[in-house]
Amino acid sequence: MNILLRIVADKRQEVDLRKSLIPVSQLERSVLFNRKTLSLALSLRSSAIGIIAEHKRRSPSKNIINQNFTVCEVAKGYENAGASGLSVLTDAKYFGGSLDDLIVARACCNLPILRKEFIIDTYQITEAKAHGADAILLIAAILTPKEIQHFSTFAKQLGLDVLLEIHNAQELDKSLLPSIDIIGVNNRDLNTFTVSLETSKTLSSLIPEEFVKISESGISSIDAVKTLQPFGYKGFLIGEHFMKTDNAGQSAKAFINQLKK
Repeated sequence: MNILLRIVADKRQEVDLRKSLIPVSQLERSVLFNRKTLSLALSLRSSAIGIIAEHKRRSPSKNIINQNFTVCEVAKGYENAGASGLSVLTDAKYFGGSLDDLIVARACCNLPILRKEFIIDTYQITEAKAHGADAILLIAAILTPKEIQHFSTFAKQLGLDVLLEIHNAQELDKSLLPSIDIIGVNNRDLNTFTVSLETSKTLSSLIPEEFVKISESGISSIDAVKTLQPFGYKGFLIGEHFMKTDNAGQSAKAFINQLKK
Protein backbone atom coordinates (compact mmCIF):
# COMPACT_ATOMS: atom_id res chain seq x y z
CA MET A 1 0.00 0.00 0.00
CA ASN A 2 1.52 3.38 -1.01
CA ILE A 3 1.57 6.29 1.41
CA LEU A 4 -1.45 8.04 -0.12
CA LEU A 5 -3.67 4.96 0.21
CA ARG A 6 -2.47 4.45 3.77
CA ILE A 7 -3.28 8.06 4.66
CA VAL A 8 -6.77 7.76 3.15
CA ALA A 9 -7.48 4.51 5.03
CA ASP A 10 -6.50 6.18 8.31
CA LYS A 11 -8.47 9.29 7.37
CA ARG A 12 -11.70 7.31 6.97
CA GLN A 13 -11.36 5.99 10.51
CA GLU A 14 -10.50 9.45 11.83
CA VAL A 15 -13.48 11.12 10.14
CA ASP A 16 -15.88 8.43 11.32
CA LEU A 17 -14.70 9.03 14.90
CA ARG A 18 -15.05 12.81 14.65
CA LYS A 19 -18.52 12.50 13.14
CA SER A 20 -19.58 10.39 16.12
CA LEU A 21 -18.29 13.01 18.56
CA ILE A 22 -19.27 16.32 16.94
CA PRO A 23 -22.49 16.46 14.87
CA VAL A 24 -22.80 18.63 11.78
CA SER A 25 -25.41 20.75 13.57
CA GLN A 26 -22.77 21.73 16.14
CA LEU A 27 -20.30 22.71 13.43
CA GLU A 28 -22.95 24.84 11.78
CA ARG A 29 -23.42 26.78 15.02
CA SER A 30 -19.76 27.82 15.01
CA VAL A 31 -19.10 31.56 15.15
CA LEU A 32 -16.98 31.25 12.01
CA PHE A 33 -19.49 29.23 10.01
CA ASN A 34 -21.44 32.27 8.78
CA ARG A 35 -18.48 34.56 8.11
CA LYS A 36 -18.07 35.85 4.55
CA THR A 37 -15.21 33.98 2.96
CA LEU A 38 -12.27 35.46 1.07
CA SER A 39 -11.72 34.14 -2.45
CA LEU A 40 -8.35 32.49 -2.96
CA ALA A 41 -8.99 32.33 -6.71
CA LEU A 42 -9.62 36.08 -6.93
CA SER A 43 -6.58 36.81 -4.81
CA LEU A 44 -4.41 34.78 -7.20
CA ARG A 45 -5.93 36.32 -10.33
CA SER A 46 -5.25 39.84 -9.05
CA SER A 47 -1.67 39.12 -7.99
CA ALA A 48 1.45 39.41 -10.10
CA ILE A 49 3.25 36.98 -7.76
CA GLY A 50 0.66 34.48 -6.54
CA ILE A 51 2.51 32.82 -3.69
CA ILE A 52 0.43 30.49 -1.51
CA ALA A 53 2.64 30.05 1.54
CA GLU A 54 2.15 26.99 3.70
CA HIS A 55 2.25 26.17 7.39
CA LYS A 56 3.70 22.67 7.54
CA ARG A 57 5.32 21.11 10.62
CA ARG A 58 6.34 17.77 9.13
CA SER A 59 5.65 15.32 6.30
CA PRO A 60 5.88 11.57 5.70
CA SER A 61 8.86 12.04 3.38
CA LYS A 62 10.81 14.68 5.35
CA ASN A 63 9.69 13.91 8.91
CA ILE A 64 10.10 17.05 11.05
CA ILE A 65 10.44 20.25 9.03
CA ASN A 66 9.97 22.82 11.78
CA GLN A 67 8.12 22.59 15.10
CA ASN A 68 9.41 25.88 16.50
CA PHE A 69 7.06 28.43 14.90
CA THR A 70 3.62 29.17 16.25
CA VAL A 71 0.82 29.18 13.69
CA CYS A 72 0.18 32.84 14.45
CA GLU A 73 3.81 33.80 13.82
CA VAL A 74 3.74 32.04 10.47
CA ALA A 75 0.36 33.44 9.40
CA LYS A 76 1.31 37.02 10.29
CA GLY A 77 4.73 36.59 8.70
CA TYR A 78 3.28 35.35 5.42
CA GLU A 79 0.71 38.14 5.32
CA ASN A 80 3.38 40.79 5.97
CA ALA A 81 5.50 39.18 3.26
CA GLY A 82 2.81 39.79 0.66
CA ALA A 83 1.59 36.22 0.12
CA SER A 84 -1.63 35.80 -1.86
CA GLY A 85 -2.90 33.00 0.34
CA LEU A 86 -2.12 30.75 3.28
CA SER A 87 -2.24 26.96 3.20
CA VAL A 88 -2.73 25.21 6.55
CA LEU A 89 -2.17 21.48 6.84
CA THR A 90 -4.69 20.00 9.27
CA ASP A 91 -3.78 16.30 9.12
CA ALA A 92 -2.45 15.26 12.53
CA LYS A 93 -0.95 11.79 12.09
CA TYR A 94 1.25 12.43 9.07
CA PHE A 95 1.73 16.21 9.03
CA GLY A 96 1.36 17.30 12.66
CA GLY A 97 -1.50 19.68 11.94
CA SER A 98 -4.92 20.24 13.47
CA LEU A 99 -8.19 22.07 13.02
CA ASP A 100 -7.10 24.37 15.85
CA ASP A 101 -4.34 25.57 13.52
CA LEU A 102 -7.05 26.84 11.16
CA ILE A 103 -8.78 28.79 13.91
CA VAL A 104 -5.52 30.38 15.06
CA ALA A 105 -4.48 31.25 11.50
CA ARG A 106 -7.88 32.82 10.86
CA ALA A 107 -7.58 34.96 13.97
CA CYS A 108 -4.06 36.12 13.08
CA CYS A 109 -4.32 37.14 9.43
CA ASN A 110 -6.66 38.34 6.70
CA LEU A 111 -5.32 36.12 3.93
CA PRO A 112 -7.55 33.61 2.12
CA ILE A 113 -6.89 30.30 3.91
CA LEU A 114 -6.80 26.91 2.23
CA ARG A 115 -7.53 23.86 4.38
CA LYS A 116 -4.89 21.40 3.17
CA GLU A 117 -6.39 18.03 3.96
CA PHE A 118 -7.23 14.61 2.51
CA ILE A 119 -10.93 15.18 2.01
CA ILE A 120 -13.04 12.07 1.60
CA ASP A 121 -16.32 13.23 3.19
CA THR A 122 -18.54 16.34 3.10
CA TYR A 123 -18.19 16.44 6.89
CA GLN A 124 -14.61 17.68 6.46
CA ILE A 125 -15.84 20.47 4.19
CA THR A 126 -18.30 21.60 6.85
CA GLU A 127 -15.43 21.45 9.36
CA ALA A 128 -13.35 23.67 7.09
CA LYS A 129 -16.06 26.34 6.95
CA ALA A 130 -16.68 26.11 10.70
CA HIS A 131 -12.98 26.60 11.49
CA GLY A 132 -12.36 29.63 9.28
CA ALA A 133 -11.13 28.24 5.96
CA ASP A 134 -11.89 30.00 2.69
CA ALA A 135 -10.96 27.16 0.34
CA ILE A 136 -10.59 23.40 0.37
CA LEU A 137 -8.29 20.98 -1.40
CA LEU A 138 -9.65 18.01 -3.35
CA ILE A 139 -7.10 15.44 -4.53
CA ALA A 140 -8.12 13.80 -7.81
CA ALA A 141 -5.92 10.76 -7.16
CA ILE A 142 -8.05 9.65 -4.21
CA LEU A 143 -11.51 10.61 -5.49
CA THR A 144 -13.90 9.38 -8.17
CA PRO A 145 -15.40 11.83 -10.70
CA LYS A 146 -18.72 11.56 -8.85
CA GLU A 147 -17.05 12.40 -5.53
CA ILE A 148 -15.22 15.36 -7.04
CA GLN A 149 -18.50 16.73 -8.39
CA HIS A 150 -20.37 16.12 -5.12
CA PHE A 151 -17.68 17.57 -2.85
CA SER A 152 -16.93 20.61 -5.03
CA THR A 153 -20.63 21.46 -5.42
CA PHE A 154 -21.14 21.12 -1.67
CA ALA A 155 -18.15 23.40 -1.00
CA LYS A 156 -19.47 26.06 -3.37
CA GLN A 157 -22.81 26.00 -1.54
CA LEU A 158 -20.90 26.93 1.62
CA GLY A 159 -19.09 29.76 -0.17
CA LEU A 160 -15.74 28.00 -0.29
CA ASP A 161 -13.32 28.03 -3.22
CA VAL A 162 -12.21 24.64 -4.51
CA LEU A 163 -8.64 23.74 -5.42
CA LEU A 164 -8.44 20.47 -7.35
CA GLU A 165 -5.02 18.81 -7.31
CA ILE A 166 -3.95 16.68 -10.27
CA HIS A 167 -0.82 14.74 -11.18
CA ASN A 168 -1.52 13.77 -14.81
CA ALA A 169 -3.83 14.24 -17.79
CA GLN A 170 -6.10 11.36 -16.75
CA GLU A 171 -6.86 13.03 -13.42
CA LEU A 172 -7.46 16.34 -15.21
CA ASP A 173 -9.97 14.79 -17.59
CA LYS A 174 -12.25 13.71 -14.74
CA SER A 175 -12.00 17.04 -12.98
CA LEU A 176 -13.01 19.83 -15.35
CA LEU A 177 -16.17 20.97 -13.60
CA PRO A 178 -17.71 24.44 -13.19
CA SER A 179 -17.63 23.92 -9.40
CA ILE A 180 -13.81 23.90 -9.48
CA ASP A 181 -12.05 27.27 -9.14
CA ILE A 182 -8.37 26.36 -9.15
CA ILE A 183 -6.46 23.52 -10.79
CA GLY A 184 -3.25 22.67 -8.96
CA VAL A 185 -0.63 20.61 -10.78
CA ASN A 186 1.45 18.60 -8.33
CA ASN A 187 4.93 18.04 -9.72
CA ARG A 188 5.61 15.11 -7.39
CA ASP A 189 5.26 11.58 -8.79
CA LEU A 190 3.17 9.63 -6.27
CA ASN A 191 4.97 6.38 -7.04
CA THR A 192 8.60 7.50 -7.02
CA PHE A 193 8.27 10.78 -5.05
CA THR A 194 10.55 12.44 -7.62
CA VAL A 195 9.71 16.03 -8.49
CA SER A 196 9.82 17.55 -11.96
CA LEU A 197 8.57 20.92 -13.20
CA GLU A 198 8.04 19.27 -16.57
CA THR A 199 4.73 17.99 -15.19
CA SER A 200 3.42 21.55 -14.86
CA LYS A 201 4.78 22.50 -18.27
CA THR A 202 3.20 19.50 -19.98
CA LEU A 203 -0.23 19.85 -18.39
CA SER A 204 -0.52 23.64 -18.66
CA SER A 205 -1.93 23.66 -22.19
CA LEU A 206 -4.61 21.11 -21.23
CA ILE A 207 -6.11 23.31 -18.52
CA PRO A 208 -8.84 25.66 -19.83
CA GLU A 209 -8.40 29.38 -19.18
CA GLU A 210 -11.45 29.65 -16.91
CA PHE A 211 -9.53 27.85 -14.17
CA VAL A 212 -6.81 29.49 -12.12
CA LYS A 213 -3.66 27.41 -12.63
CA ILE A 214 -1.21 26.84 -9.82
CA SER A 215 1.87 24.66 -9.50
CA GLU A 216 2.71 22.62 -6.41
CA SER A 217 5.82 20.77 -5.13
CA GLY A 218 9.37 21.56 -6.14
CA ILE A 219 8.79 25.32 -6.12
CA SER A 220 11.81 26.35 -4.10
CA SER A 221 13.55 28.93 -6.27
CA ILE A 222 12.89 32.17 -8.11
CA ASP A 223 13.90 30.42 -11.32
CA ALA A 224 11.19 27.78 -10.83
CA VAL A 225 8.48 30.44 -10.56
CA LYS A 226 9.77 32.46 -13.50
CA THR A 227 10.07 29.30 -15.58
CA LEU A 228 6.40 28.45 -15.04
CA GLN A 229 4.83 31.91 -15.25
CA PRO A 230 4.94 31.97 -19.08
CA PHE A 231 2.93 28.72 -19.04
CA GLY A 232 0.00 30.58 -17.50
CA TYR A 233 0.49 29.71 -13.83
CA LYS A 234 -0.96 32.36 -11.52
CA GLY A 235 -0.09 30.68 -8.25
CA PHE A 236 2.69 28.69 -6.61
CA LEU A 237 2.24 26.64 -3.45
CA ILE A 238 5.37 26.79 -1.31
CA GLY A 239 5.73 25.11 2.07
CA GLU A 240 8.97 23.45 3.07
CA HIS A 241 11.17 26.10 1.47
CA PHE A 242 9.92 28.73 3.95
CA MET A 243 9.17 26.50 6.92
CA LYS A 244 12.63 24.92 7.09
CA THR A 245 14.26 28.31 7.76
CA ASP A 246 14.74 30.14 11.06
CA ASN A 247 12.03 32.66 10.13
CA ALA A 248 9.33 31.54 7.69
CA GLY A 249 7.84 35.01 7.30
CA GLN A 250 11.17 36.70 6.58
CA SER A 251 12.09 33.92 4.16
CA ALA A 252 8.81 34.40 2.30
CA LYS A 253 9.30 38.18 2.26
CA ALA A 254 12.78 37.91 0.77
CA PHE A 255 11.51 35.43 -1.84
CA ILE A 256 8.54 37.60 -2.85
CA ASN A 257 10.61 40.80 -2.95
CA GLN A 258 13.11 39.11 -5.22
CA LEU A 259 10.28 37.94 -7.49
CA LYS A 260 9.04 41.51 -7.83
CA LYS A 261 12.39 42.74 -9.16
